This record gives sequence, C-alpha cells and structure tokens, in this order.
Amino acid sequence: MAKRLDIASTSSAHRLTQRLKAEVLSHPVIVANPYTAWFERGTASPDQARALLVQFSVFSNEFLVAQLKKMLNADSIDAMHESKEILANEIGVGFRANVRTDDAELGSLSGSIEGGTFRFRAAHFELLVRTAHGLGLRFEELGKRRLGTESTLFFCDELVRLYGHEDYAVAAAASWAIENWAAAGFWDQLVAGWDKFRVRTRLESLNIGFFTWHARLEANHAQHTWDELSNWLAGREIDEDAFVARANEMLDAVNVFWTGLDRQRQDIAALDAHPVCNGIAGGGVAKLHGRAPNGDKS
Repeated sequence: MAKRLDIASTSSAHRLTQRLKAEVLSHPVIVANPYTAWFERGTASPDQARALLVQFSVFSNEFLVAQLKKMLNADSIDAMHESKEILANEIGVGFRANVRTDDAELGSLSGSIEGGTFRFRAAHFELLVRTAHGLGLRFEELGKRRLGTESTLFFCDELVRLYGHEDYAVAAAASWAIENWAAAGFWDQLVAGWDKFRVRTRLESLNIGFFTWHARLEANHAQHTWDELSNWLAGREIDEDAFVARANEMLDAVNVFWTGLDRQRQDIAALDAHPVCNGIAGGGVAKLHGRAPNGDKS
C-alpha cells in the first residue's frame, strides 16, 4: 500500500525529505553527467558547440509550453502566480527586487515580475539566439521543434506531460525535480566550458549571457527549492511513493536529453575525423542537428 503522509507533521516532512535526498538527488543526471563533464573541459569543436545550442534552443521554446500548462493546471491562485512568475520571466519580464537590480537589461536575480519591465532582449530564448549568432547560426535554425533530435523531443514531451500535468501533485514532483537538477551545478560546468572554448577558438567576444545568467539565477534560487516544496505541501495529504516516483521519472527524461547530446557530440567527432567517407560535405552535421541540409526534418 502506498505511503500517504500529512506533510504538516514534522516527522512526516522529515521522512519525505530524507527519501528525496536518498532516492532522487542521487539520480545519475544530478551526480554524474558525462556530457557536462566533457563540455566543461572546453574541448568542444565549433560544430559540437552549435549542436548544443540548437538542441538547447528547442528545449528553451518547448519549456514555454510546459510552463503554460503548469500555470493553467495550478490548484491555487498562489500556485498560478508562481507559474506566471517563471513564464513571464522566460519571455522577457525582469524580476524586480526591493534591494537592487542585478542587470540593467535582465532585471534582478530574485523578486517578482510584478512591477518589472518587459524587454524583448531579456527573453531567455533571445539570449540564446545571441550566442548562436556568434557561431554562425541563423534564427530559422533555432528553437523549432523539427530541429530537435529524438532524445531532445522525448525530454520536451515528458516535460509537458509531467511538469504540466493536470494532477498538480504530479506537476509539483516534476517541478521539484527540475529545480534541483537546475541547481545541481550543470550551469557552472557549461559556463566553464564556454569560457575555455572562447579562449581556445579566439572568440573571446562570444556572448554567452544565456548560460552565465542562468548560472547566477540557479545559484540564487537553490536555497529556496526546499522551502518552496514545504510551502506547497503544507497541510496536504501526499502519496509519498508517487511523489518520489514522479520526481525520478522527470529526471529520467532529463537524462535522456543529456545522453542524446553526449551521443551526438561523439557522432560529430567521428564525422570531423572522416569528413568525406561519412558524408559531412553532404550535410552530415546538419542532420546531427536534427534537420536536413535544406532545413527540412531528416
């Protein structure tokens, strides 16, 4: 029989916390991600770097769909407000804090969108576009679902299904998993890799603001994830086993995304090593980006 708990109980809350730490935060995508460990070394080729940007751009746009569904399926006005905060910030409304503004264009790292300023250039996708432009990618080569690899689209579809689930208990478990994945340090690994890449390729002026800003956001938000979980669970009867299972299911999908990127970068390396016999002149790298050379889905 599934364990159900009233999270208002201190002992019940402690038990769930310990289970999440032991059974979810030990997930491979959090503790040992081969792709981000590789990227951190800064040895990516320009083709491998572009492939990352294309797949991340698809995820960035598809996340808006999941976040909208999470907002629409909220089980309280407060939960709806929290989802609106994230959604509006994603599309360009800066957070407004009472103490300070961390960036003149992007706003603050904390606070609320209420009273914040909308700027097209502050949209997270547009931050990514500016990085991609620096590596020769055009707008039409970014963000479209047809550009996603099978593993990227699986992750995005699971994100919509779980994170945006109509049963808000499922959505809450998936959201908690996503927040802890984001706060686990992979943004710092990507920033370190991009810094080394810029030096090695003599592209010091390459704008990597999408990655540096997210690293700063998650460092600021990491301490709040447990508080947010406790606030949402307060006074609710929760199926403990189901919560843990849905959180792990979400992280399984995240792992598919990174595993796909890791396989893709190895395929690109193989093409670079044997360009003629592997058909790179015929658009091999374009196909690895999830599209045919003429822009159609392969």
